[in-house]
Amino acid sequence: MSKKETTGFDPENLTPDDQLKYEIASELGLADKVRNGGWRSLTAKESGRIGGLMARRKREKESQKALRKPKDDR
Repeated sequence: MSKKETTGFDPENLTPDDQLKYEIASELGLADKVRNGGWRSLTAKESGRIGGLMARRKREKESQKALRKPKDDR
């Protein structure tokens, strides 16, 4: 198998980051493309869009955690 060759995608065995990435790809209408050709089948523009949305969601999640965290009473 050459480096350029793509492998299939298994949506059943994903890390938490890959789950988020796949969820965003689905929202952008790219899930079929990823399932058929793997992550390497995406263009740079598509990958960048997914990465940008992942970063935004992670930041939002962290800020929500910080807001819910009980403040230290002194």
